[in-house]
Amino acid sequence: MYNFKFKTKPYDHQLKALENSWQKEEFALLMDMGTGKSKVLIDTIAALYDAGKIDSAVIFAPKGVYKNWVAKELPAHMPEHIECNIAYWASPLTVAHKDSIRAIWIPNYDLHIFVMNIEALSSGKAEEVVTKFIRSHQGKTLIAIDESTVIKNHSAKRTKASIRVSKTAKYKRILTGSPITKSPLDLYSQFLFLNEELLGFRSYYAFCSRYADMVRRTSSSHSYNQILGFRNLEELTESIQPFSYRVTKDECLDLPDKNYIKRSIELTPEQKKMYNQMKKTAVALLDDMEMVTANAVITQLLRLHQISCGFVNTDDGNLVRFKNNRMSELLSILEEVDGKVIIWANYRHDIMAIEMELARAYGPSSVATYFGDTDGEARQDIVERFQTSEDLRFFIGQPRTGGYGLTLTAAKTVIYYSNSYDLEVRLQSEDRAHRIGQTSSVTYIDIVAEKTVDEKIVTALRKKINIATQVLGENWKKWLI
Repeated sequence: MYNFKFKTKPYDHQLKALENSWQKEEFALLMDMGTGKSKVLIDTIAALYDAGKIDSAVIFAPKGVYKNWVAKELPAHMPEHIECNIAYWASPLTVAHKDSIRAIWIPNYDLHIFVMNIEALSSGKAEEVVTKFIRSHQGKTLIAIDESTVIKNHSAKRTKASIRVSKTAKYKRILTGSPITKSPLDLYSQFLFLNEELLGFRSYYAFCSRYADMVRRTSSSHSYNQILGFRNLEELTESIQPFSYRVTKDECLDLPDKNYIKRSIELTPEQKKMYNQMKKTAVALLDDMEMVTANAVITQLLRLHQISCGFVNTDDGNLVRFKNNRMSELLSILEEVDGKVIIWANYRHDIMAIEMELARAYGPSSVATYFGDTDGEARQDIVERFQTSEDLRFFIGQPRTGGYGLTLTAAKTVIYYSNSYDLEVRLQSEDRAHRIGQTSSVTYIDIVAEKTVDEKIVTALRKKINIATQVLGENWKKWLI
């Protein structure tokens, strides 16, 4: 590759991916979560811009990820010599957002990047705005979908819209760690987004006929095709190799031991209302205290944190639940990762809700829970099965119960559905997967509710700050307000 000025030094597998792909008009980066595919895309955009091939880019990503591109990924990896103007989609669109989007419609010597949550494409307005952006740059645009399994459903509105939009751009990329979540047929619409000629099938049903054994069934209300199995999969694998790069974490020997990822969610309207009410109550209560203690502040933090997790315990002992986005984000993450997963949750009823949802989605034998209610005699059996049995994929635990002493090195992915404020509990729970016997790097994923104490707790824990020592005196206000 030519003398490209990286902002951050690539790992060997990232450099190989870039060298293999950057000049190709269509390419699939099939790289495990935690292997740095975001950096490869940003370096690709920068290299094509330097070469005069593009002057703009559109990046689609799921709701929990897309703002991270603006806040973290692009600032971290875009080379310093490139003047870059970035705008992102928001709903509802404020005047400031509209102005920032209009500003990048006008081509100049800068690189213009538009970031949008893929879910927005279900509306005609978002598709219209993206199409205008690409056309204003006369097609000199790279368009990419991060976690491209979000368009695996060939009949979904956002899938159809993304394919229509892609036809107006010159360069196209898909990024995912697990292109096949449930069946090889998931590949069809992802590669159709790149180019309808790549797989050799313009019809989804012709593609299915080639790679699936199906039989027509009729129920009382409708007819449908039932898939009995798959065939010609070696042919399918070979057909995508020229325009894809696949790497797993096990193959990346130079990765750091621990990789940290944040997946953001928004509070629902009901949560926001309750959260703001509780925050006012907490501030008024602490303001009235003659001496504010750490326990008093942490009690209010926990109440706010519970609301961010979708519930609140009332003074009379009742549990009130709210609709929230945490579970859907967890399910989205699990579609993107392979292998065994540890899921830590701070609250008992969350653990049971996760167990119920994963048992429904993946089967009861794939899930086990480990918390205060778990029978003492069953606990060691759960750990041994998680370490040795292929069936048991998900270990769902409460960090205070399962975060100490256990060896869970069969997992390379650890998800914090919710955190406690206790730094020791966090560090101990991280080490269940990252200890002697672990032969791979471990990816830690925090699900975080934006603009809440949840964000502040995770930020403090990652910086190894003991929150209990930081909330005394006037410092308590910065945690709640």
